[in-house]
Amino acid sequence: MELSDEWKSYFPIGKFLDPPLLLSSSSSESSPGPLFFVPKPKTLPKTLFFSPSLFPPILPPPSRLSFSRFLSTSSVPYSTSSSIASRFNCSHDAADSSLLSNNRLQLLNCPDQSIALVFFTTGSNHDRIGFFAIQVQGKDFRFLGDRNGDVLTSNNNFDRKILRILVNPVEDFEGTSGDSVVVGYLMSCTLYSVHWHSVRIDKTSKTPALEYLGCKLFKSSSIVSACFSPHLPQECMVLLETGALFFFDLETDVNCQMPNAYCKGSKLRVLWDDSSGSGSHEWLGIEFSWHPRILIVARSDAVFLVDFRLDQCNLICLAKVEMLSPYTVAEEDQFLTFSRAGADGFHFVLASHSLLVLCDVRKPMMPLLRWAHNLDNPCYIDVFRLTELRSQSSDDRYHWATETGFCIILGSFWNCEFRLFCYGPSTASEGSIASGISKFCKPFLAWDLPSDLLLSSRECHCGSCLVREEFSKCALPNWIDWRQKKDIVLGFGILDKDLCDLVYESDEFGGFTLIRLMSSGKIEAQRYCASWDLVEKENVAHREPLLNFVDSLLYTLGDNDYGFPKKFNYLNLDYLRGYLNGNLAEVLDSKMKSCKGLLEKESFSLEFHEVLCEKLKVCGFGRLRSSPPLAIVFKDISLPTSICEVASRQMWATLPLELLLLAFSNYSELLDAPFDDKTMPLEFSVVPDLPQLPPFLLRKPSCRSTKWSHKVRPDDSLMGPVLPLPVLLTIHELRNGCPDSEKVCEFSSEEELRLRCNEVMRAAAEIAKSDSSLFNIEEAVSLADDRDEIYIDSQKEKPFFLYHPVGGESSGTSKPHGNHIYEDEKYTAVITKMHDKGADPSDNMDNGGLEIFDDLCPIELKFDDAVMNFGPQELEAHKRLKRQFSNWQEYFKPYQELCMENNINFRKKE
Repeated sequence: MELSDEWKSYFPIGKFLDPPLLLSSSSSESSPGPLFFVPKPKTLPKTLFFSPSLFPPILPPPSRLSFSRFLSTSSVPYSTSSSIASRFNCSHDAADSSLLSNNRLQLLNCPDQSIALVFFTTGSNHDRIGFFAIQVQGKDFRFLGDRNGDVLTSNNNFDRKILRILVNPVEDFEGTSGDSVVVGYLMSCTLYSVHWHSVRIDKTSKTPALEYLGCKLFKSSSIVSACFSPHLPQECMVLLETGALFFFDLETDVNCQMPNAYCKGSKLRVLWDDSSGSGSHEWLGIEFSWHPRILIVARSDAVFLVDFRLDQCNLICLAKVEMLSPYTVAEEDQFLTFSRAGADGFHFVLASHSLLVLCDVRKPMMPLLRWAHNLDNPCYIDVFRLTELRSQSSDDRYHWATETGFCIILGSFWNCEFRLFCYGPSTASEGSIASGISKFCKPFLAWDLPSDLLLSSRECHCGSCLVREEFSKCALPNWIDWRQKKDIVLGFGILDKDLCDLVYESDEFGGFTLIRLMSSGKIEAQRYCASWDLVEKENVAHREPLLNFVDSLLYTLGDNDYGFPKKFNYLNLDYLRGYLNGNLAEVLDSKMKSCKGLLEKESFSLEFHEVLCEKLKVCGFGRLRSSPPLAIVFKDISLPTSICEVASRQMWATLPLELLLLAFSNYSELLDAPFDDKTMPLEFSVVPDLPQLPPFLLRKPSCRSTKWSHKVRPDDSLMGPVLPLPVLLTIHELRNGCPDSEKVCEFSSEEELRLRCNEVMRAAAEIAKSDSSLFNIEEAVSLADDRDEIYIDSQKEKPFFLYHPVGGESSGTSKPHGNHIYEDEKYTAVITKMHDKGADPSDNMDNGGLEIFDDLCPIELKFDDAVMNFGPQELEAHKRLKRQFSNWQEYFKPYQELCMENNINFRKKE
């Protein structure tokens, strides 16, 4: 079906597999070229200036108790404060992010003077304008400030924090003074006031200066946005939170009034349409359109074209938030930010919670392009020509795209996330005149999918680095924001391409120079280049830390310094690293040679030796073992146990007592160990008194750690294991299997575990009811050598059954044993003991004890330290519940398949 251009724009780029307005890059002729911009390889950012005065505005510490929570918890129930607590639902994070929602750095490029001016806020309360010049000298940038090498500052103090700075260049305008020239105007806004300066440059020394022109104070309403006119540089507009519009002509106001005086301005007579309930919406911004007396004003729910060429302003609604449906994610979406797009003044861009749209004032309510931006609350948006980002290109294949394309930068300084959205005409084959006409007749096309723009250049957006960064953020305590530990970008500007031509050589596809203000107090210059790939394939990019653990940059924790010592605990993970790399034997051998003689030292008391021997004797084996270890392990099985766990228990049972003395300890022995008193406490689990094989999986944690007080001494509870099984197996091999051998590195605990699992698997198949197709083991191990007639008597019913737990019903012949997560049989095969079903279940009912649960399932149920007798009412309730459970077993297909595969003739419960 052929769609019109208007219908094509309804398919957002990023939400559909092949949107109709996305330029395909399959054809080399229509390809716009590389649209990823990455820091130039093998280049480091150049620090232009550093000062603590450039630190971001200090924010209050993170609130541990929100205002709404305080109201609801600090008063009696059903009080007035409790009733209004739910109305205060604004988060602390939202309040903080509003202070960093604007670009805190502005560039005023003066290519005719061969300099660029950098403006930013400074001072203890960021109530002054700081600035300096970047001058090209040789093949490098030269910092040009005051005589002491510091930045220049404005003479006047505003006594209020400056929230935004705006600059407007002036072309071909000579100042009244013969020694300086006016190159632009600067406007700075606080919460309730606007201040204007003229920017001058000395013709001889190239030193910049600010001349204060005047200010305007708004007492009844705060300032939302302001803008300079691109048509007449001395004109500007201010938008208040009430929707009031004020027009200022600096040339008229300054000439008619004394300098440093208040500028009155003119209030526009605008009658806003309140039929949609605009009182509940917020005003966003204002921009000049194609005419000096036509404005574009944005609100969170709508965008208006304001024509004030006459006394009564005319309004035209250009966009509404309802036009974004049905592709909005949020239930109640709204516009968050907007900007003018292009020099003609016809286009503008809007960003909501989920979508970014490109609009034309000549086509109200009909967006030209839509993107799904996938950003969290974007607050910054600006549009650049592609010629600014791909200048100095040595490859002319994509010249047409560079000259006609545009780039939208959307993001948030608070979240440190920015994305690049490129768009332009469809092709260059029609010629430059036809391409210009197409801008008015046809919609633009999106050039490739949106890409990330790494403004800090210290990050990597590969999958591994992104996961590491998220884990690093989650690892911080709740009272520490991750922005305190990361050097983030607070503002940036793009240097003029004519200045870059004097410093940098041409790149293959072009690039740009970014001037950025960092939260560490640095102003840096970083060269970016166009690339086909976003992630550079270099190891250097992955070795830099993601979070820099330095002092707080955005928060203050109070006037007093932190009164507690800052210490870090480091763990030696040599053994773990050796185990993961498969050379644990080599690591242990080198360690044992370096501390020779410590193993022979008597480290444990005789009393502890007797306690451990008694524990092992209760479990069924001791120093003089009369029964083979594998039979003992199978006797210890009560609950479902994997083959790997059975093999692990067998290896524990075969360890000599000398190594078990190393594996278990008590707190009295740990107190004699060379631990630092200031290190973290060590905690282990207590070995139970019940007859269980190591590693004693079914047990309770100890009630205390190694941090015992002098008044309360530790008990003699046995704890452990304090050493893992792979370490003990390797030590046993080093001492007995291959001492002082050159082939010590060939031993592997993983290989030993695999062999033991194969033995256990074959033995389990012999003694348990199972489907023979479950196994494919080459090694054959029989329990006949164990001389245990309980297991080898073929006339008796086998006391175990072997099965594979599944995550759902079987899916046919492809997976005969269910939906397994792992293919390795030593983890998927489970063996368990069946209880004796010789007795009549009715006998258990008469006893009224825990035996009444024996006939619920084939697994033998055990209750530790539980003695309970049930009365007639409990027995009657148990009978009804058992009948329901029996019906479930009868109609549950996986259970029936389990009984059939393992030949279990389990009786139906009545």
